Amino acid sequence: MLITPEQIKQFHEQGFFILEKVMTDEQLEGLRAECQRYIDKYEAEMEAKGVTTLGINHYKKRYFISNRGSESSIITSFLFSDLMADVCQATLGDDVYLFNEQYVVKAAEVGLKFSWHQDSGYIGHYHRPYLSCWCALDDMSEENGTIHVLPYERAGMKPDDLIEHTVEEGSNDKVGYRGDDPGVTVVVPAGSIAVFSSRTFHSSGPNSTDRMRRSYLAQYSAEPIMTKDGSKIWAQAVPFIKDGKRVALETT
Repeated sequence: MLITPEQIKQFHEQGFFILEKVMTDEQLEGLRAECQRYIDKYEAEMEAKGVTTLGINHYKKRYFISNRGSESSIITSFLFSDLMADVCQATLGDDVYLFNEQYVVKAAEVGLKFSWHQDSGYIGHYHRPYLSCWCALDDMSEENGTIHVLPYERAGMKPDDLIEHTVEEGSNDKVGYRGDDPGVTVVVPAGSIAVFSSRTFHSSGPNSTDRMRRSYLAQYSAEPIMTKDGSKIWAQAVPFIKDGKRVALETT
């Protein structure tokens, strides 16, 4: 089994664990190639329009490329791979849905920081915790703006606590922790995955290197996550595993 009992215990007690170099070369190169393809697409669109921003994407600075799996067989193959099935079942159990997926790219020397937050804080109402799998597409370091994760106890919280967030002026980031604990710095080689709960506080610094910093975030839930009034699904709820059996695309 890819995930050890010790890692599962750490996930439930501290909110995260790290898998080093678990992605195949094919998966890593495929996700990198698709990332660049979409960056090129956004930049061409911004150039054609004569603008430097497009949504929350900033020309040559940072890119959030969301929910492209449905149009990319390379991304889809990774999202529903044996690797991600193992990670999801070890943490979420026998029922798994794809909730959300996106690239997060910080350009060289100008990539912005992200403040301490829970991914759940961006939904804004109580829901069952979901899973975030932060995939390193480059070697990650403090200098290029890797993430930091904060164990539950050090954040002064319990695993299911949903902390109220406030909007940070200037960045518009949502912030839920303002203490001075630096957290655990995720310094890992490309192809590694930081696995953490949507309740786990995490942050990232700016990219001060001369190279782009690319990551890919795949998020899964144990049940469909609904809007506050229960009228519709929040983001996605693509069935992946049902009663321990794969129901989505199977690939290696």
